Amino acid sequence: MSTPKGIPSVDLADFLSDDQARREKFVNELGAAYESIGFVAVRNHQIPEELIDQLYNKIESFFALPVALKEKYIIPGIGGQRGYTPFGKEHAKGQTAGDLKEFWHFGQFVEDNDAIQQEYPDNVAVDEIPDFLAIGKDAYQTFERTGSHLLRAIAIHLGLEESYFAPHIHNGNSILRPIHYPPITGDIEPGAVRAGAHEDINLITLLVGASADGLQVLNKKNEWVSVTEIQDHIVVNVGDMLQRLTNNRLKSTTHRVINPPKELMGTSRYSVPFFLHPRSEMPLNCLPSCIDDDNPKQYEDINAGDYLMERLREIGLVK
Repeated sequence: MSTPKGIPSVDLADFLSDDQARREKFVNELGAAYESIGFVAVRNHQIPEELIDQLYNKIESFFALPVALKEKYIIPGIGGQRGYTPFGKEHAKGQTAGDLKEFWHFGQFVEDNDAIQQEYPDNVAVDEIPDFLAIGKDAYQTFERTGSHLLRAIAIHLGLEESYFAPHIHNGNSILRPIHYPPITGDIEPGAVRAGAHEDINLITLLVGASADGLQVLNKKNEWVSVTEIQDHIVVNVGDMLQRLTNNRLKSTTHRVINPPKELMGTSRYSVPFFLHPRSEMPLNCLPSCIDDDNPKQYEDINAGDYLMERLREIGLVK
């Protein structure tokens, strides 16, 4: 097992054990990481390697399809919430150059007759790739379970009930996003990179198995730190919703995916982040316990749905 470079590492098995000392160790280590750099690498994350391999097999097959076939899966009018988003469509907040990537979105699979299903577009099968949607669903729900464990630990760290996030993320608006960064073979727009410097919108993001280096996070010294050697781990970072909820106590750290060195320009990069979102009605009002004289309230009250739409407009997915 390798140790990630650039960010702290924690063991989810500690939190899931019956040993109170191990659970407290995990909560303290996770909280310290999220109050400093906002990123952590998690081992024993309960996402089976076989499932990760199956997912990568399916998404690599999809992105290898001819452009005309992939474009069949662009779903108009929903801001890219499901199906295919083509190369260069999304850009970082405040940037005009499109990111050098294409991606797919799997969304929530509501299976208990919850009325919230009416808010969500249907997930999309790919005719050319058997079991594409089935593997995506399995991965989505596995990521979601792991994310729920991490949010339990975060709640404890914040002095909340361990189950605080549970009703907010049940059938939440989370997104599983397989990403393809194609080879860079020709002229590109000035300033264009694989993923421009940004912070994630959601509560937490779980990232599994990037196929090549390139991820960098911005530390407190305003230095870009490369995150490398993440085998056997997933990377989990704080998003803006959680930073907002905690009145900046937990850090939504700026990160990016840089272009490869010249000798690797002709290679693809794949990654699969899971953006864990709550239900749209969840208030993101700053927690009273995170407000005091030294840290007065930093944000206006807003709910998760309205905040998401505001941010999707900023990054070009919604007009």
